[in-house]
Amino acid sequence: MGYDSVVLASASARRSQLLAQIGVRHRSHAADLDELARPGEKPDDYVQRLAREKAEAIVDSLGGRPDCPVLAADTTVVLDGRIFGKPADEAECVAILSAVSGRRHEVLTAIALQADGRFRSAMSTSRVAFRVIGADEARRYWSTGEPAGKAGAYAIQGKGAVFVASLEGSFSGVMGLPLYETASLLDAAGVRRWQSP
Repeated sequence: MGYDSVVLASASARRSQLLAQIGVRHRSHAADLDELARPGEKPDDYVQRLAREKAEAIVDSLGGRPDCPVLAADTTVVLDGRIFGKPADEAECVAILSAVSGRRHEVLTAIALQADGRFRSAMSTSRVAFRVIGADEARRYWSTGEPAGKAGAYAIQGKGAVFVASLEGSFSGVMGLPLYETASLLDAAGVRRWQSP
């Protein structure tokens, strides 16, 4: 059995663009979840839990038996075991960027795919080294609007690219949907790729 499309459990334009890049037809359906880490939760457990919970929430909202697979993802930035989520305001953005300034951090993106009542999952880990970022530059970056809603307060594919000294791992994973791992899960579930829009 094969599928011509998936439901993307996300409102992220980046994730939608990445799926379109590999020719996967999809419709977006955002999951509304509490994205706070649980006390003592490890970063890899955190992103894997959220990806699965997002997929489960959409499956449930579609009556428990969607007509096509449901794909979900979650991304977080990790430094010294600390999870950096999306900044709520300028002060938090400056604090996050100050913490990662001149240092190497990890970006974890977990993906979960529900198809035919079965869950499949994968995770991408990338290491990103940042140059030094001053507080004034961090505030100016916040004023662009780009860091809002981005894990770790930056978008590697956007203006935040100027901070990146080096990347070891998956560029698409840092953006929010690792295409290698995603394609592997989609292939295993029989989802067709490289289709015309």
